[in-house]
This record gives sequence, C-alpha cells and structure tokens, in this order.
Amino acid sequence: MQPVAITAAEFAQFQKFIFEAAGITLSDAKKALVTGRLGKRLAAHGLESFGAYFKLIASGQQPQEMQTAVDLLTTNETYFFREIKHFEFMRAQALVARSRPEPYRVWSAASSSGEEAYSMAMVLMDCMQTTPWEILGTDISTRMIEGARRGLFSMERGRHIPPEYLRRFCRKGTGNYDGMLLVDRSLRSKVLFRHLNLNAALPQLGQFDLVFLRNVMIYFNQDTKRDVVARVISTLKPGGYFCIGHSESLNDISSAVRMVAPSIYQKPL
Repeated sequence: MQPVAITAAEFAQFQKFIFEAAGITLSDAKKALVTGRLGKRLAAHGLESFGAYFKLIASGQQPQEMQTAVDLLTTNETYFFREIKHFEFMRAQALVARSRPEPYRVWSAASSSGEEAYSMAMVLMDCMQTTPWEILGTDISTRMIEGARRGLFSMERGRHIPPEYLRRFCRKGTGNYDGMLLVDRSLRSKVLFRHLNLNAALPQLGQFDLVFLRNVMIYFNQDTKRDVVARVISTLKPGGYFCIGHSESLNDISSAVRMVAPSIYQKPL
C-alpha cells in the first residue's frame, strides 16, 4: 500500500493543532515527520487522507485518539545524565540541603521517557542519607509517562550512567530483554510520574528546590516560552534553582531568575 501524501492545507491543520494543544511550533520542514508518525493511525482507522484523520480527532468523539496524536507529534530525545554538569550542580546543592529536616523537592518538567528523572533519583539516593527527598517527572505525552513508570531502557540510553550507579541502581536484562536495563524497584518507587501540559495552567504541585526544563523551549515560539517559563518558575522556592538546556537562553524570556552559571538560574530570596 502506497503511503498517503499530506497536502499543504492538511499539514497546516496539524501545525495549528499541535500548537494549540502543546505550544509546539512545527516548521514546514517537519512535514515528513508528521506524515511518518501519523500515517499508521490513518491505516488503523481505515482512513484515506490526513484530512479525514484530522476530522476524527477534532470531532472530540475519540479523546484518546487526540492524545495519541499529541504523543506522536511530541519529539522525545533523551538519555541518562544528559548534560552532566547539571547533575553535578544538583549533587552539590543536595549535599547542602541534607542538613535540613524538610524534604528536598525536584521537578523534571519535561521528563520524556524518564531518563532525566531517574538520573536525578540516582544522585539523590546516593547523597541524601536520611534526609527525605521527592522527585516529580511530568510530560505531555501519556505514552512517554507510561514508559517512564516501567523504567525499562536500552543499554545504549544508559551509556553515560556512572559505573557505580549502574551497578547499584540498574538490573541487566536477559533473554528477551537482552540489551536492556531495568531501573531497580527501590529507585522507581521514589519517582512520581504524571501527565502534565506546560502550555496550560498548572495544577497544585507545591514548591520545588530545583527544576529542570531542558531542551524544550526550542520547540516554542517566543510568547509561549515566556508563558511556560513563568508558570514553571512560579513553582520554585525563593532561592531555588532553574536549569535549562545548554543551547537555550532566557534572554528576553524572564527576569524573575538570575544566572549563576551557564544554563543555571536562581530565584531571588
């Protein structure tokens, strides 16, 4: 069966759809991505055009299919201990915080399939001793959240895990799971994953000592960046820290935090 082509008008519909749903701006260069990722959904529903598929998700009659489309159009590229300096910074802050009685709270605000949140958990499990700590991982993709909760990853994604952490916190897959690693149950139980759209009003999440919002803003336009960053920073405790991707910047985005190191910002006390 020949793959179905997407027209310019149909592509424009999906550009508008994903912007309104997730604040993500799809350039015209992403037409092949949209065709490839959504093409199988046309076949699954016996549809002959992307326009017909758009009508299906826009009708509201199948809300789960709308979420499936959002999941498929959300780019998720991550691995354990990506941009290691942020985790080194986190460890230093956690070592200071472990002298206090209240929990040290961290949020992985675009956690994708979970590698970032589990990397955080390895650091905190290693250094916090008896001080309580909490990690929240959120993502707009329900498919990513479900995978994150399982904690099963390819060994390739774990290539940057420090050897000691790999031994302590991961289990090597065998048989059908050869080439995979499973995050140990003791670590999985310490991370709460939940579905959340950063492009909408946030639910009550409490206040955090540290938030990672990394390598996400590149998909947003300027106005959306300002709105999302403002929402996320509002959850930071005074004196809390905010980490973005090394290729990103808060110039003309927010003055509510000050840079303390490249890609690391602090909310004033």
